[in-house]
Amino acid sequence: MMFLKLLFHFFILFAVAYASSDCQYYSWCSDNNILIRFPFQIQGQQHPYCGYPGFKLTCSNDSKTVITLPYTGKFFVRNINYLRQQMQVYDPDDCLPKRLLSLNLSGSPFIVASSLRNYTLLSCPTRHTGSQFIPIDCLSNSTSFVSAIPSVNFTNSLLQSCHVLKKLSFPVLGPNQETFRDELLSGDLLLAWHAPDCRYCESQEAMCGFESINSDQVRCFSDYQTERPQHGLRVFGIITLSTVGPAIICAIGMACYASFMYRRSSTARIGAAQSSTPTGMSPQPAIVRMGLDESTIESYQKLELGESRRVPGPNEGCCTICLSEYKAKDTIRCIPECSHCFHADCIDEWLRMNSTCPLCRNSPSHPSSTVLSTDH
Repeated sequence: MMFLKLLFHFFILFAVAYASSDCQYYSWCSDNNILIRFPFQIQGQQHPYCGYPGFKLTCSNDSKTVITLPYTGKFFVRNINYLRQQMQVYDPDDCLPKRLLSLNLSGSPFIVASSLRNYTLLSCPTRHTGSQFIPIDCLSNSTSFVSAIPSVNFTNSLLQSCHVLKKLSFPVLGPNQETFRDELLSGDLLLAWHAPDCRYCESQEAMCGFESINSDQVRCFSDYQTERPQHGLRVFGIITLSTVGPAIICAIGMACYASFMYRRSSTARIGAAQSSTPTGMSPQPAIVRMGLDESTIESYQKLELGESRRVPGPNEGCCTICLSEYKAKDTIRCIPECSHCFHADCIDEWLRMNSTCPLCRNSPSHPSSTVLSTDH
C-alpha cells in the first residue's frame, strides 16, 4: 500500500510540474475586456513566474480588471498599451482628485506617465463660476464647495472666503487647461513602467517573457501562433498523464491485490494442514514393506503333486493366489509354521514383495529346502 501511495503522489506531482511549465499567453477578466499578458498576470490563475513582480491583476465581481497599488489602493484598469508600456486607470468611485490627495506610487513599478502641473485645492462656502476654477463635485457637499485652480493664478485675495485644502501636482495629458478639466472630471490616470522593458519584443510582434523559471531576465519568444502547437502538446501531455497514470496505478493495485490474496490462501492451506496433525505428534514416515530374499524363499518346502492332486495341510483344491485348481505334476511350495501351500511360481513372486503368508499373514520360518512328491 505504501508503494501505491508513493506512486500516486509521483504521478500527481509530475502532472502538476508538467502543467506549471506552461504559462498562459493571454487572459481576460471577461469577453471583450482588456487583454492581459506578460508582464501582467491574473493573480491566482498562474504561477508567480508567469508574470513580473508587481504586475498582478485581479478580476472584480462584475468582471472589471483591477490593479492594487501598495500605498494607494485599488484602481480599475481602462486600457493597457504594451508597446508604449503605459496603463490607463480610473477610480472605482469616480473621484480621482480624492485619490490624488494620497497618491503614493512607491513600492510599485509604476510612475505617472503624464506631465505634472501644480494646482491648489480650495474649499469655499459658495461655488466659484470663474473659468479658472475647476469644480470638484465628488469632494464638495452642501456647505463646502471644492475647486482646483492653477497655482500660478492663485492670489491671497481668494482667501477672503475660501481656505486652501492642499497644493498638489496633478498629471496633465493635454497642453491646455480645458483638456485637464476634462481629464480630471473623467477620472483617468496614466501610469507607465520601465522594467521589464518589452518594447522591442512588442515592436517585433513577439511575445515577451522570462528566459527561464529561475531567471529575472526577459527575452522575446515567437508569436502566439508559432507557440500554439507546443502549447497543445503540453495540454495533450497533461491529459495523458491524468488518464494513463491512474490506469497504471489501478493495474498495479489489482496485481498487488491478486498476489496478496494468493499468498493469503496459500498460508491458510498450510495452516489448515498443520492444524490437522495432532498436537505433540510428528508425522510418521511411511513403512516400506520388503519381501524375502531368494535364498530364504528357496529354503521353503516344495512339493510336486501326483495324480491324486492332494495337497497336505489345511489347503483347498486351488491356489488362493491365482485361483487356479491344482493339477498333477504342479509344483507347489508350502510356508513353514502355517503349512499353507500355493503354486511355487505364485508364492515365490508374492514372497519377493511380502514377508508374510497371503492367507494368515504369519511370518514364516526358515526350514531346509526340499522337493517332495505327494505320491511317495
